[in-house]
Amino acid sequence: MTRYLPPLILVVLALLPLGLKDPYILNALITGGIFAIGAISLNLLLGFTGQLSLGHIAFFGIGAYASALTALGFDVGLPFGVRIVHEGAHPFFGFLAAIVVSGLFGYLVGRLSFRVRGAYFVIVTICFAEVVRLVALNWIELTQGPLALTSIPFMKLGFPGVGELTFRTKVQNYYLMLGVAALAYLVVARLVRSRFGRAMRGLKENEQLAMSVGVNATKTLTVAATLSAAIAGAAGSLYAHYFRIIDPDVFLFTYTVTMVIMVVSGGKGTLAGPVIGGVIFGTLPVALRPYMAPEAQWIVYGAVLILILFLMPRGVAPFLDDLFRGRLTRAKAPSPLAKPQLEGQP
Repeated sequence: MTRYLPPLILVVLALLPLGLKDPYILNALITGGIFAIGAISLNLLLGFTGQLSLGHIAFFGIGAYASALTALGFDVGLPFGVRIVHEGAHPFFGFLAAIVVSGLFGYLVGRLSFRVRGAYFVIVTICFAEVVRLVALNWIELTQGPLALTSIPFMKLGFPGVGELTFRTKVQNYYLMLGVAALAYLVVARLVRSRFGRAMRGLKENEQLAMSVGVNATKTLTVAATLSAAIAGAAGSLYAHYFRIIDPDVFLFTYTVTMVIMVVSGGKGTLAGPVIGGVIFGTLPVALRPYMAPEAQWIVYGAVLILILFLMPRGVAPFLDDLFRGRLTRAKAPSPLAKPQLEGQP
């Protein structure tokens, strides 16, 4: 059942702007969708390897800054009199730079931190996110610090002189977000259904047993962290080019919590889970805002989360899957009053 949910959700979301007139709601859907992409990337670690990263927003922010700086250009001095000058490039190259740079940092963090497990790994990821935030806050020559990077160009696809599509409107950015989300989903789905995906699930279920049959735990987890960080960097790039302004607040811990909520409530370890969680908790604040005060909104937000976790402890996607399978089984089960047929009877 759960494998049909993402395509169904994709069709519904693709048709949604056709009947949506309120730009505010469309803006909220774009923002929620961008963080849902981050949740898809986090699920690769949390859901399929069992490693909780509470510093995942660092890769999102690194992707945002890498993409913005690639597009804007920069002139920064380094120790020993070295100076790097970059004049600025096509925004699509910024998108690619966000994926590469975030993936590289994911590899470095994974290579260093996966030598420890459990609470130690969580602490390492939190510390990494805080260090990156402080660098963005204090390296004013590069990031402008609290003054923020402004006038970030719109995302563009194509090549100069051949033909370009500039994503200026909310509808265009909505479909760009939806396309990247679908691509991220397909990449993760392809990965977890491969031999490498079986190795990840094996480490999650029983690390010692998986290692005894030849699974290299550190290598597998590092590759998963690299891919997860690269997808989060892509989401950060969309964020930067959509809002066209970023500051160190992009590294706030609240955003990591939002991604974790999307993964856990939707169903960690399932492909459909982050998609469903992203739809629910990406649109819920917007749906509540016209009807209640901010304090009441957060109370309802928390109550919905608690209700989901209480009634569906494994998440919404597994619950729907079990519900569908249960109904299907009852539909196929023979009636206890039915007359049994003997072998050979018509």
